[in-house]
Amino acid sequence: MNRWKVSFFLLAGLIIAVIVYLFILIGATADSGPLPKAKENNHTTHALTVSATKEDFEGIANTFLQRAMKKEPLPVTIQVEDDIMLSSELTVFSYTLPVTMHFNPVVQEDGNLLLKQSSLELGRLNLPPSTVLKVLRDSVKLPEWMIVRAKEEEIFIDLSDLPISGDLQVKAKEFNLEKDEILLEIMIPENGEGLT
Repeated sequence: MNRWKVSFFLLAGLIIAVIVYLFILIGATADSGPLPKAKENNHTTHALTVSATKEDFEGIANTFLQRAMKKEPLPVTIQVEDDIMLSSELTVFSYTLPVTMHFNPVVQEDGNLLLKQSSLELGRLNLPPSTVLKVLRDSVKLPEWMIVRAKEEEIFIDLSDLPISGDLQVKAKEFNLEKDEILLEIMIPENGEGLT
């Protein structure tokens, strides 16, 4: 064999080895650890139950995302239809690909929200959902109250950690997208403590 053929095969082998290594690296997902506990409110509170539509919740969620990102461009947008959709862009091997992830909302006992991934669309690539969530977690800066749990294929929304003025807290009570019924509970401190 001549020198150019050997060089070509060595280079091709090196490129294939790097690609395989990157897929192994991306595919390795570690345990996410336990979910955070809802923050305890030490004040005596009164509860106000608020009914919202899918459109209302979508607007509220995107507003909180915009506030959390300050003046940076939004890394994800939320749409609420028959399920909850997160749309973003991921860069894989210097290609920017649109990604849409579909989630089913589950209300936790403590009033927080767990988004269980049901499907995803990532350009023409066929990658496991846990891999896409891991790339999203590692490449997109999300607010502290959005916790990506790649191995579990879910996103935890810590409603008790939302930055709301005063000592107000939000809890989810019901999330029925089929009937367009979303019930949220606003916990208001007695005597208006911390509302100024």
